[in-house]
Amino acid sequence: VGFPNAGKSTLLCQLSAAKPKVAAYPFTTLQPMVGVVEFPGFRRCTVADIPGLIEGAHDNRGLGHEFLRHITRCRVLLFVIDMAGSEGRDPMSDLEILRKEIKEYDEELARFPWKVVANKMDLEGSAEHLATFKRRFPKIDIIPVCAESGEGLDDLRVMLDNEVSYRFTG
Repeated sequence: VGFPNAGKSTLLCQLSAAKPKVAAYPFTTLQPMVGVVEFPGFRRCTVADIPGLIEGAHDNRGLGHEFLRHITRCRVLLFVIDMAGSEGRDPMSDLEILRKEIKEYDEELARFPWKVVANKMDLEGSAEHLATFKRRFPKIDIIPVCAESGEGLDDLRVMLDNEVSYRFTG
């Protein structure tokens, strides 16, 4: 889950064999895309990339809540945040808005387990934003990555594998 151009589709491409359209303009993803992430020991999980959300999505702004229903079947929500603020956005505000949109859409969905994927860590300003972000949200699991280069994706895969293993055994 994330704003347009946060890198959700690029992340899906890097984690799975899915081939969603990737482009540098808002709302490139018009339909949810699904990919399968493979882990050692014949474990796997399905990852869904939904179209970018914007403020007011719960009221059907942008591509709206039509796609929020798809994430009600998820076990864990990954909020993909452009940590560099490359679209002129504030990463902390983005997370707060996304969390609010989820809650406004469905209170139960807002209680799902969730983590943050801090994307675009290769861009200028991302390290400073991440440090501020961690101070602001000290209890949140944050996985820094650069989806485009693949940096940090091994840590993300380990986290996903642990979530899959925990959900089936815990």
